[in-house]
Amino acid sequence: MTLSSDDTLLSALMGLMAKVAAAEVLPRFRAVMSESARTKTGPDDLVTDADIGAEQALGAALVRLLPGVVMVGEEAVSADPAVLDRLSGDDLVAVVDPVDGTWNFAHGLPIFGMILALVQDGKTLAGVIHYPVTGDFIAARPGGGAWHVAADGARTRLSVAAAAPVAELSGFIAPRRMAGAERYALRSLQFRATQTLRCSAWEYRAICSGAMGFTLTEGLMPWDHAAGVLIHAEAGGYAALLDGSPYHAGLTAGHLLLAPDAAAWGRVRDAFARGADV
Repeated sequence: MTLSSDDTLLSALMGLMAKVAAAEVLPRFRAVMSESARTKTGPDDLVTDADIGAEQALGAALVRLLPGVVMVGEEAVSADPAVLDRLSGDDLVAVVDPVDGTWNFAHGLPIFGMILALVQDGKTLAGVIHYPVTGDFIAARPGGGAWHVAADGARTRLSVAAAAPVAELSGFIAPRRMAGAERYALRSLQFRATQTLRCSAWEYRAICSGAMGFTLTEGLMPWDHAAGVLIHAEAGGYAALLDGSPYHAGLTAGHLLLAPDAAAWGRVRDAFARGADV
């Protein structure tokens, strides 16, 4: 399938995401609290009716917009892990996280988003992240730059933070969710500040706009990262796995590190690898 090379596609994707969020997500926000959420893999891995309703509505809208597109949604994969295999073919695939940050959503915190990536042959061809509460987006296509799009349509180009020494960088890491949690927690002390928002959508917003300098994460599900890695790259950033291999949307394992540029990436990697002052 050939995609248009202008902004028409991004605008269409943003429009349908806003409609689905208005119909399926926002009416349930703070009406669906933690006691009505269901657990998936553990007590912090939740699903709500908003996740399921939004994923179904996004799928229907995307098939109308892009006939023949194949869907890979977080909730569909939760029900049937074989759905992930769709990314290994040569079809155009829409990768969807209908409510990223479900724990926050279910506990009444407005730190959640909706993530959509169009992927083909392992390459992300479009990435859009929507923030239903504020009504805005960040979005990118390869070679077109990264953009913040306000609810009224006003566009501002995104740029990552300036490269800086490790001691001056702030970033996102959630050591408790990582193998070797104590080691990562101790080495995080080398940085100016580290935190987690429990929401990839908002963490990508911060790192793509320059508010934060780096992100280190493991558990690389494509609905969390395919869109954000593209937007970050188009904002001038650099991303790779800790072993130096490139990220692609088919990855589900490894440690992904994003930083302002390749040199800063190396300094952050070395800080976590050796625990030295760099």
